[in-house]
Amino acid sequence: MNAPHNAAQLVNPFAQALDKPDRYVSFCGIDCDGNARILMQHVRRHIDDPAKGNPFWDKFRDKLEGRSSERCDALFLVHSYINMIRELFETYEDEEALRLLDQIEEECC
Repeated sequence: MNAPHNAAQLVNPFAQALDKPDRYVSFCGIDCDGNARILMQHVRRHIDDPAKGNPFWDKFRDKLEGRSSERCDALFLVHSYINMIRELFETYEDEEALRLLDQIEEECC
């Protein structure tokens, strides 16, 4: 009798052979959208502070909230502004946010 398969294995048999998620094989087990939303919480923690704001981040916030144009999802904004986001986290020495950004870049970008 064959062993039962979980849904991810049925969709992509390569997923069962992975020690960790690998975007080049499968996105199974990678929550790109969820991690990007969490990352935006880190971004907002900095850019919503009036002492840290500037016109670039004001425009970024508008895009995130859909006020300046069509609303952009969090993952799209990470892809589009990854270097600016990295600089923000480095400036304020936000190591937790940098680790998450590195994870998203490795798994999703």
